[in-house]
Amino acid sequence: MTAAELHAAEAEPTGLSNALTALWCDAHGDWNKAHRLVQDDAGPDAAWVHAYLHRKEGDEGNAHYWYRRARRDFFNGSLEDEWTHTAAGLLSRP
Repeated sequence: MTAAELHAAEAEPTGLSNALTALWCDAHGDWNKAHRLVQDDAGPDAAWVHAYLHRKEGDEGNAHYWYRRARRDFFNGSLEDEWTHTAAGLLSRP
């Protein structure tokens, strides 16, 4: 699956990590569900998506915290570019 395919999927994909499912939810207008999926996941992938979600929300301070937890730099591009970058990064893992 590619980032574009994840974004375009009409039904919520099954068998994906919380982080990827959260990105799908966000792309389909459900920020709250996306946030719930990553909020209690202690892994770095969930922290990466959590950072993006708080950046999208406009809470840069909280986003910075989650980027540090994910060991990622603050993303300075557009939200759309960050969504694609994050999804592609997560999907490229074995």
